[in-house]
Amino acid sequence: MKPLVLHAHTSGPNPYKVAILLENLKVPYEVKLWEFGDGENGLKGPVFTKINENGRVPALEDPNTGVVSWESGAVISYILRNYDKSNTLHPGPAASEQDRVDAEKWVYFLVSTLGPFMGQVNWFVHFNSVKNDDARQRYEAQSYRCFGLLEAQLEKSGGKSVLPAGFSAVDCHFYPWVNLYKFAQLDISSYPLIQGWLKTVGERPDVKAAYKKIPEAEHAESKQSKV
Repeated sequence: MKPLVLHAHTSGPNPYKVAILLENLKVPYEVKLWEFGDGENGLKGPVFTKINENGRVPALEDPNTGVVSWESGAVISYILRNYDKSNTLHPGPAASEQDRVDAEKWVYFLVSTLGPFMGQVNWFVHFNSVKNDDARQRYEAQSYRCFGLLEAQLEKSGGKSVLPAGFSAVDCHFYPWVNLYKFAQLDISSYPLIQGWLKTVGERPDVKAAYKKIPEAEHAESKQSKV
């Protein structure tokens, strides 16, 4: 099998979702890092936007099938369909419709709600050029509301995983975002199950490998210079 190519940058959570999944499934892959901006090695530049017109990571190229995917939800769904044939990380054909819906609804909650709210907190804490306490407080409140929902869901597994059945692709989706709580200057002291879950997931070998591999990867510019 030829290694898949995961396009990433080091500062955002979404590429790490994909790397954790690939590490867990033992699918060979290499990482290509890109910079912000519209230069030759930039996410908005002419090279990368041929891979992803939206100029965002992650994007995934699979030389074994010729398929190119982007948006983390689509990328992970593609990997699960093609490289998790034993359904170890997602409900398979034998699963109940409720199990399939439960997996999907928590993924959609992350990508549509918790992730974007935390992203807005990060923006107003670190990047917005004009101080806007009203906006920051709104998104902090929404993030804490989401943490409350996640805390309640974790009770169903005793704090071990988002879905009661055990570690799954849903945890791959959630961990990189929730793990940014310190960067977002959010306080999780009122969420003991989230604290324990972050510790447990963070100690997994596949998670550690993903968080080691992406920062150590070569930048796109460096690889191009070797051609």
